[in-house]
Amino acid sequence: MAVETPLLDTVKYPDDLRKLEKSQLRQLADELRAEMIDAVSVTGGHLGSGLGVVELTTAIHYVFNTPDDKLVFDVGHQCYPHKILTGRRDRIRTLRQGGGLSGFTKRSESEYDPFGAAHAATSISAALGFARARDHQGKDNQAIAVIGDGSMSAGMAYEAMNNAGHLGAKMIVILNDNDMSIAPPVGAMSAYLARASSSGVYHGFRKFSKQLAKRLPNAIYKQLAKAEEYGRGMVTGGTLFEELGFYYVGPIDGHNLDHLVPVLENARDMRDGPVLVHVVTRKGAGYPPAEEAYDKYHGVGKFDVVSGKQKKGTPNAPAYQKVFAKTLIKEAEKDDKIIGITAAMPSGTSLDMFAEVYPDRCYDVGIAEQHAVTFAAGMAADGMKPFAAIYSTFLQRAYDSVVHDVALQNLPVRFPMDRAGLVGADGQTHAGAFDLAYLGCLPNFVIMAAGDEADLVHQTATAAAFDEGPIAFRYPRGEGMGVDMPEQGRILEIGKGRIMKEGSRVAILSLGGRLVEALKAADTLESQGLSTTVADARFAKPLDHELILQLVRNHEMVVTVEEGSRGGFGAFVLHFLADQGLLDNGVKIRTMTLPDVFQDHDSPAKMYDAARLNAAQIVERVRETLGITAEVVNLRG
Repeated sequence: MAVETPLLDTVKYPDDLRKLEKSQLRQLADELRAEMIDAVSVTGGHLGSGLGVVELTTAIHYVFNTPDDKLVFDVGHQCYPHKILTGRRDRIRTLRQGGGLSGFTKRSESEYDPFGAAHAATSISAALGFARARDHQGKDNQAIAVIGDGSMSAGMAYEAMNNAGHLGAKMIVILNDNDMSIAPPVGAMSAYLARASSSGVYHGFRKFSKQLAKRLPNAIYKQLAKAEEYGRGMVTGGTLFEELGFYYVGPIDGHNLDHLVPVLENARDMRDGPVLVHVVTRKGAGYPPAEEAYDKYHGVGKFDVVSGKQKKGTPNAPAYQKVFAKTLIKEAEKDDKIIGITAAMPSGTSLDMFAEVYPDRCYDVGIAEQHAVTFAAGMAADGMKPFAAIYSTFLQRAYDSVVHDVALQNLPVRFPMDRAGLVGADGQTHAGAFDLAYLGCLPNFVIMAAGDEADLVHQTATAAAFDEGPIAFRYPRGEGMGVDMPEQGRILEIGKGRIMKEGSRVAILSLGGRLVEALKAADTLESQGLSTTVADARFAKPLDHELILQLVRNHEMVVTVEEGSRGGFGAFVLHFLADQGLLDNGVKIRTMTLPDVFQDHDSPAKMYDAARLNAAQIVERVRETLGITAEVVNLRG
């Protein structure tokens, strides 16, 4: 008996998908889900969100003429099914691997990714941009944004919707409601209402009725318009979106292709104004382990498909984020003014641990970093001690609030900045590369960087005690260095570094998580006859002027090392030395930073090799600067 060819094998691009019968879409979606599960079990990555949109992705590519129709995913972590259907199935098991597919949408990767994303709430603004660009150029394609309910907690989404409603632009926003439970139960009646209210007949009748009503006296017209709007709103829950100028359709079952396809077709065929299609899905749909624990299966490592068990190794040292949270809990025991604030990342920052102990003193404000910062500023202005724990890359989204609401008013908001430096598989969009530069230029700020997990304990305690203005401290993703841990944090002297190793010829001045590599480099240099000092700056601002002068005056060469962009710590040191007239006194000064590019994803070790910030590259930089070949150094050794 011949074995049937799986439908997925016949679909390389959406054009192939659109050749199928509607009755075949269910089988294709099931095969697509199985393919995604198998691929992510090999690579790790975002699982639950992608599983939740398998049917929705299938329906979108079936109904719309992608890539001519512009499909913009919000965040992009749900795009794995999309990648499989758009010519990338043969590379799907390279997800998040060096040289492989990105875990998010990426313009340089495919014409089916018209807009790159990995931060939340950008999709509606971008889709509106595509819609107006289309209109200016006289084109007739569609602009579709797919946004999750979590992203709807970000103000930018409403700014975009307000503008779209004002412009009356033809575009479609698909709200993927999988967590907030903002919709009533979805069943046959709501599906019928969604189809009926999105149909051309109803839409045309509604337009005719509105035109007719406009001929009536103004007071009667307004009352009829309100009655129609709120009547539909009571049934569908779409009043808010209607107020923003969108034609609301939904809610509909996001896993029922018989409901999805006709509603999307109706939305596609509407000829005027923005439309919002409200689709209800389940994270992890179709894979029981992910459905039962969707929070743990949002992002996963490699796992066994049958059992769902994730393959995680035994940690060698505690994770930095957990060290921070445990220390904050200890500090909060002594000080009831300490508050934890996170922007939709309680587990990512480990503030969920703090919330378990102090539920009334921990706030998750949603994907709203700008609000989180100003909320913290308000608390600080009234004597509380807020810790706004936000990833370095996400704090970029709140920069005006940091400047205007915190720094300008010199308010003592504490900023624990997780994911400082490079982050491996999440790549360009999540790298914590710029915070030293964008915070270091602000008056009133104190900026620390932990060289190891023990120092993070001290820096957390220091931030808790510091009440003279804003203070930030940065630390890497992942495990610490395995150093001995203190029982309690010690309050550090502001602006003072420490000598880790004494030498006489070369000085390595490290800030942050490259400290262990600096120490390894020093050991190598010592073994080759180059006596080396290693200093841990601890503070990027204020600088330890005394330490820097000591290093410059007593060594032939000083090299600064940081896991940040140009314009950060090294630049601050050079600026200070230039002011002191010490850049031309014979000592060789070099800075080592992240390269001036957005680095592609890979393993962290390989990324730091590419950035030339591992021990071997530090040694190489010293040799090059001193003009010493490996052979000469070995002779001296």
